[in-house]
Amino acid sequence: MIEIVKAAGWPIWPLLLASVISVALIIERLVALRRSKVVPAGLLQRAVGEFKRGASNDKLLDELERHSPLGRVLSAGLRNVNASREIMKESIEESGNAVSHELNRYLTTLGTIASISPLMGLFGTVVGMIEIFGSQSPNGANPMQLAHGISIALYNTGFGLVIAIPSLIFWRHFRALVDGFVVEMEQQAIRLVEYMHGDRK
Repeated sequence: MIEIVKAAGWPIWPLLLASVISVALIIERLVALRRSKVVPAGLLQRAVGEFKRGASNDKLLDELERHSPLGRVLSAGLRNVNASREIMKESIEESGNAVSHELNRYLTTLGTIASISPLMGLFGTVVGMIEIFGSQSPNGANPMQLAHGISIALYNTGFGLVIAIPSLIFWRHFRALVDGFVVEMEQQAIRLVEYMHGDRK
């Protein structure tokens, strides 16, 4: 690996940094965007049941808010349960927007890495081509410089694609996952409003 880095020249260093950031973000999002952590099964029914029993609702709402992103949305609705249906919906919507923003955290960075990695690899290719042309002289080509230029060009192009392809795959996967979670939370929030305002049992 060290030999490859040496052969690829200095343009490989920004790509190595991008690869480390990309791997870190992918691991972080894989952990953070687990279904059991974002939209736990049965949370709505449990929250509504405990709230209607009404033993210590303030404590329940605080725990619900800390529990999960879905819990934050439900908690915002339950805090305004005595207000009108419209106010309850507005509070849920505000909380939902904040939760959606949080779920999308780091995805812009991952998408940027997926977009710019091939360009950084192309930059390395250009540097390699300059080295190749620099190896030409009136007395003939310098084989060592020519080989080094070819190494820089090919390694950087390849490494840029190696970073970009998985980053793009995971970026699209996470975007779809977040979109699905947001739709699911919207459906649960609608059910909550219907439960609390007597439209659904």
